[in-house]
Amino acid sequence: MALTAAPWPDPTQPPPDVPKTSDKGAPGGSGECVVCGDRASGRHYGQRTCEGCKSFFKRSVRRNLRYSCRGGRDCPVDQPHRNQCQYCRLRKCLRVGMRREAVQRGRTAPTPSSAAQYPPTPGDPSGSPGSLSTFISLLLRAEPYPPTRCGTQCLQPGGVLGIESVCELAARLLFSAIEWAKGIPFFPDLQLSDQVALLRVAWSELFVLNAAQCSMPLHAAPLLAAAGLHAAPMAAERVVAFMDHIRVLQEQVERLRVLHVDAAEYACLKAVALFSPDAAGLSEPGRVEGVQERSQCALEEYERGRHPAQPG
Repeated sequence: MALTAAPWPDPTQPPPDVPKTSDKGAPGGSGECVVCGDRASGRHYGQRTCEGCKSFFKRSVRRNLRYSCRGGRDCPVDQPHRNQCQYCRLRKCLRVGMRREAVQRGRTAPTPSSAAQYPPTPGDPSGSPGSLSTFISLLLRAEPYPPTRCGTQCLQPGGVLGIESVCELAARLLFSAIEWAKGIPFFPDLQLSDQVALLRVAWSELFVLNAAQCSMPLHAAPLLAAAGLHAAPMAAERVVAFMDHIRVLQEQVERLRVLHVDAAEYACLKAVALFSPDAAGLSEPGRVEGVQERSQCALEEYERGRHPAQPG
Protein backbone atom coordinates (compact mmCIF):
# COMPACT_ATOMS: atom_id res chain seq x y z
CA MET A 1 0.00 0.00 0.00
CA ALA A 2 1.65 3.15 -1.19
CA LEU A 3 0.08 5.97 0.86
CA THR A 4 1.39 9.47 0.21
CA ALA A 5 0.19 13.05 0.41
CA ALA A 6 -0.86 13.03 -3.22
CA PRO A 7 -3.95 15.14 -4.02
CA TRP A 8 -7.34 13.59 -4.53
CA PRO A 9 -7.96 12.62 -8.15
CA ASP A 10 -10.02 15.11 -10.16
CA PRO A 11 -13.41 13.50 -10.80
CA THR A 12 -14.73 16.19 -13.10
CA GLN A 13 -14.05 14.41 -16.41
CA PRO A 14 -14.41 10.69 -17.14
CA PRO A 15 -11.37 9.07 -18.74
CA PRO A 16 -11.70 8.05 -22.39
CA ASP A 17 -12.08 4.36 -21.60
CA VAL A 18 -14.84 4.84 -19.03
CA PRO A 19 -18.19 5.66 -20.67
CA LYS A 20 -20.81 7.45 -18.63
CA THR A 21 -23.34 5.16 -17.04
CA SER A 22 -27.01 5.45 -16.31
CA ASP A 23 -29.04 4.12 -13.42
CA LYS A 24 -29.40 0.86 -15.31
CA GLY A 25 -25.86 -0.12 -14.42
CA ALA A 26 -22.45 -0.57 -15.95
CA PRO A 27 -21.35 -1.02 -19.53
CA GLY A 28 -21.81 -4.56 -20.74
CA GLY A 29 -24.76 -5.42 -18.53
CA SER A 30 -26.94 -4.11 -15.73
CA GLY A 31 -25.35 -6.52 -13.25
CA GLU A 32 -21.75 -5.33 -13.63
CA CYS A 33 -19.74 -3.08 -11.34
CA VAL A 34 -19.11 0.23 -13.12
CA VAL A 35 -15.59 0.34 -11.69
CA CYS A 36 -14.09 -3.12 -12.26
CA GLY A 37 -16.71 -5.11 -14.15
CA ASP A 38 -17.25 -7.66 -11.37
CA ARG A 39 -20.79 -8.64 -10.43
CA ALA A 40 -22.54 -5.68 -8.82
CA SER A 41 -24.23 -6.20 -5.47
CA GLY A 42 -26.39 -3.10 -5.69
CA ARG A 43 -26.26 0.66 -5.91
CA HIS A 44 -23.61 2.16 -3.64
CA TYR A 45 -22.68 5.83 -3.32
CA GLY A 46 -24.49 6.72 -6.52
CA GLN A 47 -23.42 3.86 -8.82
CA ARG A 48 -23.85 0.12 -9.21
CA THR A 49 -20.72 -1.50 -7.80
CA CYS A 50 -19.45 -4.77 -6.38
CA GLU A 51 -18.85 -5.23 -2.66
CA GLY A 52 -15.09 -4.90 -3.14
CA CYS A 53 -15.22 -1.49 -4.83
CA LYS A 54 -17.90 -0.29 -2.44
CA SER A 55 -15.73 -1.20 0.56
CA PHE A 56 -12.59 0.24 -1.03
CA PHE A 57 -14.30 3.56 -1.79
CA LYS A 58 -15.87 3.79 1.66
CA ARG A 59 -12.67 3.25 3.61
CA SER A 60 -10.68 5.53 1.27
CA VAL A 61 -13.13 8.37 1.89
CA ARG A 62 -13.71 7.74 5.58
CA ARG A 63 -10.04 7.54 6.37
CA ASN A 64 -9.11 10.28 3.88
CA LEU A 65 -6.42 8.02 2.41
CA ARG A 66 -3.96 9.41 -0.11
CA TYR A 67 -2.58 7.09 -2.76
CA SER A 68 0.17 7.36 -5.35
CA CYS A 69 0.53 5.65 -8.72
CA ARG A 70 3.81 3.99 -9.67
CA GLY A 71 2.82 3.99 -13.35
CA GLY A 72 1.43 6.66 -15.61
CA ARG A 73 -1.88 7.11 -13.77
CA ASP A 74 -3.59 4.97 -16.39
CA CYS A 75 -3.38 1.53 -14.76
CA PRO A 76 -6.08 -1.01 -15.73
CA VAL A 77 -8.91 -1.20 -13.21
CA ASP A 78 -10.73 -4.45 -13.92
CA GLN A 79 -11.48 -7.46 -11.78
CA PRO A 80 -8.04 -9.12 -12.12
CA HIS A 81 -6.08 -5.86 -11.63
CA ARG A 82 -8.26 -3.74 -9.33
CA ASN A 83 -6.00 -4.27 -6.30
CA GLN A 84 -2.76 -3.40 -8.08
CA CYS A 85 -3.05 0.42 -8.06
CA GLN A 86 -5.20 2.08 -5.42
CA TYR A 87 -4.68 5.54 -6.91
CA CYS A 88 -6.14 4.58 -10.29
CA ARG A 89 -8.91 2.57 -8.66
CA LEU A 90 -10.03 5.53 -6.55
CA ARG A 91 -9.68 7.83 -9.54
CA LYS A 92 -12.00 5.60 -11.55
CA CYS A 93 -14.48 5.36 -8.67
CA LEU A 94 -14.78 9.13 -8.68
CA ARG A 95 -14.89 9.50 -12.43
CA VAL A 96 -17.70 7.02 -12.95
CA GLY A 97 -19.78 8.99 -10.49
CA MET A 98 -19.32 7.54 -7.00
CA ARG A 99 -19.97 10.39 -4.55
CA ARG A 100 -17.76 11.14 -1.58
CA GLU A 101 -20.56 13.03 0.14
CA ALA A 102 -22.67 9.85 0.14
CA VAL A 103 -20.24 8.10 2.47
CA GLN A 104 -21.37 8.53 6.04
CA ARG A 105 -18.63 9.74 8.29
CA GLY A 106 -17.53 7.86 11.34
CA ARG A 107 -16.40 4.37 12.19
CA THR A 108 -18.21 1.25 11.14
CA ALA A 109 -20.25 -0.39 13.82
CA PRO A 110 -18.44 -3.10 15.77
CA THR A 111 -18.97 -6.56 14.39
CA PRO A 112 -20.07 -9.47 16.59
CA SER A 113 -16.43 -10.57 16.58
CA SER A 114 -15.05 -7.32 17.96
CA ALA A 115 -12.03 -7.50 20.20
CA ALA A 116 -14.16 -6.27 23.11
CA GLN A 117 -15.61 -9.80 23.36
CA TYR A 118 -12.15 -11.22 24.02
CA PRO A 119 -10.86 -9.87 27.36
CA PRO A 120 -7.11 -9.90 28.00
CA THR A 121 -5.63 -12.85 29.79
CA PRO A 122 -4.43 -12.44 33.38
CA GLY A 123 -1.32 -10.32 33.48
CA ASP A 124 -2.01 -8.80 30.06
CA PRO A 125 -0.91 -5.14 30.20
CA SER A 126 -3.52 -4.12 27.61
CA GLY A 127 -5.40 -1.01 28.52
CA SER A 128 -2.67 0.57 30.63
CA PRO A 129 -1.08 3.81 29.39
CA GLY A 130 1.52 3.22 26.71
CA SER A 131 0.80 -0.51 26.43
CA LEU A 132 -0.44 -2.55 23.48
CA SER A 133 -4.15 -2.58 22.89
CA THR A 134 -6.16 -5.69 23.60
CA PHE A 135 -6.64 -6.13 19.88
CA ILE A 136 -2.91 -6.20 19.14
CA SER A 137 -2.34 -8.52 22.07
CA LEU A 138 -4.80 -10.97 20.52
CA LEU A 139 -2.88 -10.86 17.25
CA LEU A 140 0.45 -11.39 19.00
CA ARG A 141 -0.80 -14.31 21.10
CA ALA A 142 -1.96 -16.06 17.93
CA GLU A 143 1.64 -16.57 16.73
CA PRO A 144 2.24 -20.36 16.64
CA TYR A 145 5.88 -19.86 17.64
CA PRO A 146 8.17 -16.87 18.05
CA PRO A 147 8.81 -15.73 14.47
CA THR A 148 11.83 -13.61 15.23
CA ARG A 149 15.07 -15.16 14.03
CA CYS A 150 13.35 -18.39 12.98
CA GLY A 151 15.30 -18.13 9.73
CA THR A 152 18.55 -18.79 11.56
CA GLN A 153 17.24 -22.16 12.73
CA CYS A 154 17.46 -23.47 9.17
CA LEU A 155 21.09 -22.50 8.74
CA GLN A 156 23.58 -25.28 8.19
CA PRO A 157 26.94 -25.34 10.01
CA GLY A 158 28.97 -22.33 9.02
CA GLY A 159 25.90 -20.14 8.49
CA VAL A 160 25.08 -21.58 5.07
CA LEU A 161 21.51 -22.00 3.91
CA GLY A 162 21.11 -24.92 1.50
CA ILE A 163 18.26 -25.67 -0.89
CA GLU A 164 16.68 -28.21 1.47
CA SER A 165 16.89 -25.75 4.33
CA VAL A 166 15.33 -22.91 2.36
CA CYS A 167 12.46 -25.18 1.29
CA GLU A 168 11.95 -26.08 4.93
CA LEU A 169 11.99 -22.39 5.84
CA ALA A 170 9.46 -21.52 3.12
CA ALA A 171 7.13 -24.30 4.28
CA ARG A 172 7.48 -23.11 7.87
CA LEU A 173 6.60 -19.54 6.90
CA LEU A 174 3.48 -20.66 5.05
CA PHE A 175 2.47 -22.99 7.88
CA SER A 176 3.04 -20.19 10.38
CA ALA A 177 0.76 -17.85 8.42
CA ILE A 178 -2.09 -20.37 8.37
CA GLU A 179 -1.72 -21.34 12.02
CA TRP A 180 -1.55 -17.66 13.01
CA ALA A 181 -4.79 -16.93 11.13
CA LYS A 182 -6.52 -19.89 12.79
CA GLY A 183 -5.39 -18.58 16.17
CA ILE A 184 -6.99 -15.14 15.76
CA PRO A 185 -10.38 -15.13 17.54
CA PHE A 186 -12.06 -13.34 14.62
CA PHE A 187 -10.93 -15.68 11.84
CA PRO A 188 -12.50 -19.01 12.93
CA ASP A 189 -15.80 -17.16 13.43
CA LEU A 190 -16.06 -16.69 9.66
CA GLN A 191 -17.57 -19.30 7.38
CA LEU A 192 -15.06 -21.84 6.12
CA SER A 193 -15.50 -20.66 2.53
CA ASP A 194 -14.62 -17.11 3.60
CA GLN A 195 -11.55 -18.34 5.48
CA VAL A 196 -10.32 -20.13 2.37
CA ALA A 197 -11.02 -17.08 0.18
CA LEU A 198 -9.07 -14.77 2.49
CA LEU A 199 -6.06 -17.08 2.72
CA ARG A 200 -6.06 -17.59 -1.04
CA VAL A 201 -5.79 -13.84 -1.59
CA ALA A 202 -3.43 -12.97 1.27
CA TRP A 203 -0.97 -15.88 1.42
CA SER A 204 1.74 -14.16 -0.62
CA GLU A 205 1.62 -10.97 1.46
CA LEU A 206 1.65 -13.00 4.67
CA PHE A 207 4.64 -14.94 3.35
CA VAL A 208 6.57 -11.72 2.67
CA LEU A 209 5.75 -10.29 6.10
CA ASN A 210 6.72 -13.52 7.86
CA ALA A 211 9.93 -13.73 5.82
CA ALA A 212 10.90 -10.21 6.85
CA GLN A 213 9.88 -10.73 10.46
CA CYS A 214 11.95 -13.89 10.84
CA SER A 215 14.98 -12.16 9.30
CA MET A 216 15.18 -14.53 6.35
CA PRO A 217 18.73 -14.39 4.96
CA LEU A 218 18.78 -12.41 1.73
CA HIS A 219 20.58 -15.18 -0.14
CA ALA A 220 17.61 -17.46 0.59
CA ALA A 221 15.58 -15.87 -2.22
CA PRO A 222 17.85 -17.08 -5.06
CA LEU A 223 17.97 -20.51 -3.43
CA LEU A 224 14.18 -20.53 -3.27
CA ALA A 225 14.12 -19.77 -6.98
CA ALA A 226 16.58 -22.58 -7.69
CA ALA A 227 14.49 -25.02 -5.68
CA GLY A 228 11.33 -24.00 -7.51
CA LEU A 229 12.93 -24.36 -10.93
CA HIS A 230 14.36 -27.74 -10.02
CA ALA A 231 11.01 -29.04 -8.73
CA ALA A 232 8.96 -27.80 -11.68
CA PRO A 233 10.80 -27.06 -14.93
CA MET A 234 9.06 -24.33 -16.90
CA ALA A 235 9.21 -22.45 -20.20
CA ALA A 236 11.66 -19.57 -20.64
CA GLU A 237 9.02 -16.83 -20.39
CA ARG A 238 7.68 -18.32 -17.17
CA VAL A 239 11.20 -18.50 -15.78
CA VAL A 240 11.59 -14.76 -16.38
CA ALA A 241 8.30 -14.01 -14.62
CA PHE A 242 9.18 -16.38 -11.77
CA MET A 243 12.58 -14.77 -11.23
CA ASP A 244 10.93 -11.36 -11.25
CA HIS A 245 8.67 -12.49 -8.40
CA ILE A 246 11.72 -13.68 -6.48
CA ARG A 247 13.43 -10.32 -7.03
CA VAL A 248 10.35 -8.47 -5.73
CA LEU A 249 10.26 -10.75 -2.69
CA GLN A 250 13.88 -9.95 -1.94
CA GLU A 251 13.30 -6.21 -2.32
CA GLN A 252 10.21 -6.17 -0.11
CA VAL A 253 11.90 -8.16 2.64
CA GLU A 254 14.84 -5.76 2.60
CA ARG A 255 12.60 -2.68 2.72
CA LEU A 256 10.75 -4.00 5.75
CA ARG A 257 14.03 -4.84 7.43
CA VAL A 258 15.34 -1.31 6.94
CA LEU A 259 12.18 0.10 8.57
CA HIS A 260 12.84 -1.91 11.77
CA VAL A 261 9.22 -3.03 12.02
CA ASP A 262 8.47 -4.51 15.44
CA ALA A 263 6.26 -7.47 16.37
CA ALA A 264 3.14 -5.38 17.06
CA GLU A 265 3.44 -3.61 13.71
CA TYR A 266 3.92 -6.90 11.88
CA ALA A 267 0.84 -8.31 13.59
CA CYS A 268 -1.32 -5.38 12.48
CA LEU A 269 0.08 -5.43 8.94
CA LYS A 270 -0.66 -9.14 8.64
CA ALA A 271 -4.21 -8.61 9.89
CA VAL A 272 -4.76 -5.80 7.35
CA ALA A 273 -3.51 -8.11 4.59
CA LEU A 274 -5.54 -11.12 5.73
CA PHE A 275 -8.91 -9.45 6.26
CA SER A 276 -9.34 -8.08 2.74
CA PRO A 277 -12.97 -7.30 1.85
CA ASP A 278 -11.90 -7.41 -1.82
CA ALA A 279 -11.47 -11.19 -1.72
CA ALA A 280 -13.71 -12.83 -4.30
CA GLY A 281 -16.73 -14.81 -3.14
CA LEU A 282 -16.99 -13.53 0.44
CA SER A 283 -20.36 -14.13 2.06
CA GLU A 284 -19.73 -11.53 4.79
CA PRO A 285 -17.54 -8.79 3.27
CA GLY A 286 -18.83 -6.22 5.75
CA ARG A 287 -17.70 -8.31 8.68
CA VAL A 288 -14.28 -8.81 7.12
CA GLU A 289 -13.97 -5.09 6.43
CA GLY A 290 -14.78 -4.33 10.06
CA VAL A 291 -11.84 -6.42 11.27
CA GLN A 292 -9.53 -4.86 8.67
CA GLU A 293 -10.52 -1.36 9.74
CA ARG A 294 -10.01 -2.30 13.38
CA SER A 295 -6.53 -3.52 12.46
CA GLN A 296 -5.73 -0.23 10.73
CA CYS A 297 -7.00 1.78 13.68
CA ALA A 298 -4.99 -0.30 16.14
CA LEU A 299 -1.84 0.24 14.07
CA GLU A 300 -2.44 4.00 13.90
CA GLU A 301 -3.02 4.23 17.64
CA TYR A 302 0.11 2.19 18.30
CA GLU A 303 2.20 4.44 16.03
CA ARG A 304 0.85 7.58 17.69
CA GLY A 305 1.90 6.15 21.03
CA ARG A 306 5.39 5.34 19.75
CA HIS A 307 5.87 8.61 17.88
CA PRO A 308 3.72 11.24 19.63
CA ALA A 309 5.71 14.13 18.15
CA GLN A 310 5.03 13.13 14.55
CA PRO A 311 2.00 14.73 12.85
CA GLY A 312 -0.95 12.59 11.71
